Amino acid sequence: MSTTVQSSTPPPPAKPDWQNLPIQAQPDPQQLDNIKAQLDLVLLALEALAEISSEDMLQAANQLDLADMVSDRVSLWRLRQSSPLRKGQGRKRLDVDEARSLVLIICHLAKNHQELIRRAVALLEQLTEQNREPHHAALLGNYLDNFSNAYQERMENGDDTPPSQLTHLALKLLIDLLFYSATNGSKRLWLALLERSTRAAGG
Repeated sequence: MSTTVQSSTPPPPAKPDWQNLPIQAQPDPQQLDNIKAQLDLVLLALEALAEISSEDMLQAANQLDLADMVSDRVSLWRLRQSSPLRKGQGRKRLDVDEARSLVLIICHLAKNHQELIRRAVALLEQLTEQNREPHHAALLGNYLDNFSNAYQERMENGDDTPPSQLTHLALKLLIDLLFYSATNGSKRLWLALLERSTRAAGG
């Protein structure tokens, strides 16, 4: 008669990542504003590259057991709209747990589209070596156009931001997405957010 070895039940997928998002000190309102802005921009880059929809984000929230934080389209819109860069922003204050939830959702989606992100970054490296503009590759051209159009439509300074500056921002975010799509991407993104917010708050 064989005996069944009882193995310990693995934790929900979101729990280990949540523990990897430490808070050494509660961010002040200015730091949270910076975190909100950065999170919205990273999501904007994901949308522009992989055509991720609100439904995709809500599905990711359910898979990560974060539906309490991001329950429907309205709650997601309010979280996104809390970015100080947004037109008509200020409808909701983002708290730390909501920020961490968005980090987990972003990195989950980035990991799901890792192959596409890798291909885009490889194309960028190739064109850079050839001294050619990113728009020469259809994938990068579409990404840059989508990002620029969305930024100009949604952000307060969208119409006043030079195209070259938008291109630089979009390409930087693309490279960041490659790191965030890795296994430890959520920790990388969270630590980067904290570092940038502290640096920005310090002037």
